[in-house]
Amino acid sequence: MKFRLTVAALAMLASAGVAHANEQVSFILNWVAGGDHAPYFYAQKMGWYKDAGIDIVCDGEQSRQHFVHGFLEFVDGIDFAHKVEMGIRADRYKAMVPVVRGDLVLKGRVHQTEVRHARAHTTRKLKITLPGPMTISDTVADAHYGDKVKMAMSFAGLLNQEARALEEDGVDVLQFDEPAFNVFMDEVPGWGIEALHRAIEGLTCTTAVHICYGYGIKANIDWKKSLGAEWRQYEKIFPALAKSRIGQISIEAINSQVPLNLLSLLDGKDVLVGVIDVATNEIETPERVAQVIGEVMRFVPKQHIVACTNCGMAPMRRDIAEAKLRALGAGVKLAQQWFA
Repeated sequence: MKFRLTVAALAMLASAGVAHANEQVSFILNWVAGGDHAPYFYAQKMGWYKDAGIDIVCDGEQSRQHFVHGFLEFVDGIDFAHKVEMGIRADRYKAMVPVVRGDLVLKGRVHQTEVRHARAHTTRKLKITLPGPMTISDTVADAHYGDKVKMAMSFAGLLNQEARALEEDGVDVLQFDEPAFNVFMDEVPGWGIEALHRAIEGLTCTTAVHICYGYGIKANIDWKKSLGAEWRQYEKIFPALAKSRIGQISIEAINSQVPLNLLSLLDGKDVLVGVIDVATNEIETPERVAQVIGEVMRFVPKQHIVACTNCGMAPMRRDIAEAKLRALGAGVKLAQQWFA
């Protein structure tokens, strides 16, 4: 069988400045694709991602204020003006969230502008991410539906509406981010996957779901420390995902406590394996990347392995993110030499 080992980037490069202590900083938030995103489009035009060996590129969610709220701000029926405090991910942490106060209806297109920009600047396969319906439902307060599942299905319908339009815009891979899947494991095999199926209904492009243990905030870091030497939450949901109509499953692997033998439960699926750690600025060596790929090959046929990052890299300094992407590409090339 032909050796197939593809490189994918879950998110693109981000730039960041440095502010010294006691220095007053003023900034303007701009969530619309435009001049501020020129470095990303310039990098695409100059072929930097191609040079790094990245086969599937993404817009990096640069135009979004938040991976969930960036979608919700285009939905009627949601009140952002009167947020309430709510427990997130089974009360792992508290957050101020918008409130659903009426029937959910899209105001119009959500990610058309940034997708068309990205499509115009690359001939490579283009991936776009959307929040999953279970995760959305766990990130908003409900003052209208009175039923979390009913609300999730309504969100799934809106996601499907935008997903179909994104496919027409030229998107090759649509990924739904569902970090809530490793929290509500008993619900995933039922309405969790049913909602995903509603979100991908009618699509012909590649579909994926990304699951991870969370990054970026102390609550997630502390929670992961409490899980012990092995994180076996996926054991409950992988069999159901293997039977689902989702084409690819994206998980973290490098520096993770997820036992890699659990990946054998995803029989028949393409597995997007995180071989780049987004929780550290340390740059992986090609040898380390290839080593993780080799470990995964014990449980996943190599033609079903897609090497990627553990999660998004948007918060990272541009030079670090670029170096990690180059390590990703170089590591896959080395793995092809080692294991072909």
